[in-house]
Amino acid sequence: MTETAVVQNSPQPFTKTILKAQLQTLGLQAGMIVLVHSSLSKIGYVPGGPVAVIQALQEVLTEAGTLVMPTHTSDYSDPGGWQNPPVPEAWHKIIRDEMPAFDPQLTPTRSMGVIPELFRTWPSVFRSSHPDVSFAAWGKQAAAITADHQLAFGLGEQSPLARIYDLAGSILLLGVGYANNTSFHLGEVRAGVAKLFRQGAPIWLNGRRVWQWYDELDYDDDCFPELGDAFEKAHPVQVGQVGLAECRLFSQKTAVDFATKWLRDHNAVTNS
Repeated sequence: MTETAVVQNSPQPFTKTILKAQLQTLGLQAGMIVLVHSSLSKIGYVPGGPVAVIQALQEVLTEAGTLVMPTHTSDYSDPGGWQNPPVPEAWHKIIRDEMPAFDPQLTPTRSMGVIPELFRTWPSVFRSSHPDVSFAAWGKQAAAITADHQLAFGLGEQSPLARIYDLAGSILLLGVGYANNTSFHLGEVRAGVAKLFRQGAPIWLNGRRVWQWYDELDYDDDCFPELGDAFEKAHPVQVGQVGLAECRLFSQKTAVDFATKWLRDHNAVTNS
């Protein structure tokens, strides 16, 4: 959506003060751990843009809480699997040999939106070291959530998603739907329904840049809207508006547990 369209569609400026009040009405509270998936344009016109949104979230959560966002970099992966866009096969080795190593401080997000792209550079924010599916976090549990992000199975048991699960965190879908709910992938890992494949990326290893191959799962989010609808019918989800954006706030643990069983059952029916 263009900036002009955002302004024209907004009945008023959605200031940081308004956003904070709406987030609190939705159920966000001081001290919570929350993983946020977001779309700035869906909120409407916000004076200060992503700065105001991040500040609103932080001020509601306070330093006793923890704010987490996905900061994924899908281009830090094997070029042999790229589709959006694909590159010529003759380029693959050049890319593997020459692409700079992933750096949590430098490497920008890809197709994640302006809010997480700004958040990854925010003061006192920690970012996990996974080259493809990193997460950034601010607040009391930020270091613990982002530490020791394992290269293999990057959305599995040794990932920030699993740490949020262990800490009984929540998910906030801020203007996006269940298709964006990365935590369902942890359920996908636990359900054992995804296929294994070899992934690769340039990383720092023992002080030098290397192309590292590792085991990964072929994650599939095509069914996530259907899964989300089923989840919402079975469990309480707080639904409301922040600006113009339809938002959902719910327990990550409850969502992951539901997804694990739903995906296992759905896969059994599909393959029967």
